[in-house]
Amino acid sequence: MSTEVNSQGIAVESDEVKTYFNYIHGEWIPSVTGETYPSVNPADTKEVLGYFQKSNEADVQKAIESAQKAFPDWKKTSPISRGDILFKLIYLIQQEKEALAEIITKEVGKTIEAARKEVDAAVQALKHFSGESNRLSGETVPAIDPDTFACTIQEPLGVVAVVTPFNFPLGIAIYKIAPSMLAGNTVIYKAASDTSLIAVKVVELFEKAGMPAGVLNMITGPGSIVGEELGTNPEIKAVSFTGSSDVGIHLGKLVTAHGGKMQAEMGGKNATIILEDASLEEAVQSVVISGFYNNGQSCTGTSRVIVPRSISKKVIELLVEKAKQIKVGNGIREGYDNGAVANKHQLNTYLHYVNSAISEGAVLEYGGKQLTDGDKANGYFVAPTVFSKVTKDFTIAKEEIFGPVVAVMEVDTYEEAIEIANDTEFGLSSAIFTNDLQKAFDFVRKIETGVTHVNIPSNHYENQLPFGGKKTSSIGPREQGSTALDFWLDTKTVYIKP
Repeated sequence: MSTEVNSQGIAVESDEVKTYFNYIHGEWIPSVTGETYPSVNPADTKEVLGYFQKSNEADVQKAIESAQKAFPDWKKTSPISRGDILFKLIYLIQQEKEALAEIITKEVGKTIEAARKEVDAAVQALKHFSGESNRLSGETVPAIDPDTFACTIQEPLGVVAVVTPFNFPLGIAIYKIAPSMLAGNTVIYKAASDTSLIAVKVVELFEKAGMPAGVLNMITGPGSIVGEELGTNPEIKAVSFTGSSDVGIHLGKLVTAHGGKMQAEMGGKNATIILEDASLEEAVQSVVISGFYNNGQSCTGTSRVIVPRSISKKVIELLVEKAKQIKVGNGIREGYDNGAVANKHQLNTYLHYVNSAISEGAVLEYGGKQLTDGDKANGYFVAPTVFSKVTKDFTIAKEEIFGPVVAVMEVDTYEEAIEIANDTEFGLSSAIFTNDLQKAFDFVRKIETGVTHVNIPSNHYENQLPFGGKKTSSIGPREQGSTALDFWLDTKTVYIKP
């Protein structure tokens, strides 16, 4: 029997579609609610990928109890032994690269090539994290009394939670779970509902790598219920979240209200400045990479292009030319540059901001529509979109779209470009394209973002460097890099007198 779709266009469960459970204390168990929800392929909404547990507070509490039970033994486990699990995980992920990429493509909508790159990025991150296992060290400090030995030691926090988004479901899960467990914490993992199947696969791989029961637990379900319980339950000592600024700030208030630690990587309204002396071909191609590819569903993607009036016409022409060349289709097939956006909400958000820009007076240079021709009829496909004549007061210049929409903003001077780039509540990523070394260094000093680039796309990152933003883009210590473990550890100061 094939998958059925009801009159509202929503897929309903059939006998052929598998139902997946929560993972608590090394066992796959159903939710106490007895309810499930589907994960649907955004490129073909008739395809249901699986049914998942619609969990509630009681399920979260079960997971917390499991993590608490596992914590004492895990805390005593050598960091070297914890790191061995990550070493094994590298091999397992490499073995299952194609299978994982296919799941990512079918759940998120991105192209199979982009999904493969995400798997590679996850492996690269694991190589970095696994090497940190023998560097979990404190410091020895001279005491005033020469007969006293003084030092610090690093200790895990206890039960922690990681909440991941849909856009990089494998990569971001690894970025959070790996350092948290390496530090000696026991983890409750809650993925975006759109990417529940890849979350199941992440847990299965950790289990195969030797993760003891209770160290990693997974709960699926609505953020309004599961996320709220993770935020308000005082047994959760820390929460690491990636998602929208509104949700992250709300969750942060819940966590810190009971003394928990909060780390959040949130929204961005990232600007790329292109100056007259730059290679326009190279600069515009970088905007295409960061602003259009992956349907702009990257928190570090470029959504504002700030250019001097003298070159704005040429920049717009190049952007439109390259946008027209982007091939959009079902990402599971080779040869496409963009697949579908992740869900209907993302589609409606894209259309909302397109209509908003037009109504406010922006000029639609290209795109701005849903694509429904051929095999795109049953999916959430959109055209890469270029707007010109956008000023800082336009909605699309202020609010995060998380779609393939680039707004070109004209300025008269370099100083005005910096001012407009910083005129936002966000402060995640930025880029400038110029051959003027003095302006490049001036930009690095003055730009109000946590990550910045010179002659490199705004979405470029490497695991060995810290990642995070300013303003409403981030809360708490940076992820990744040399500081990746800081958030997950507590420092104890020790004085010893023989």
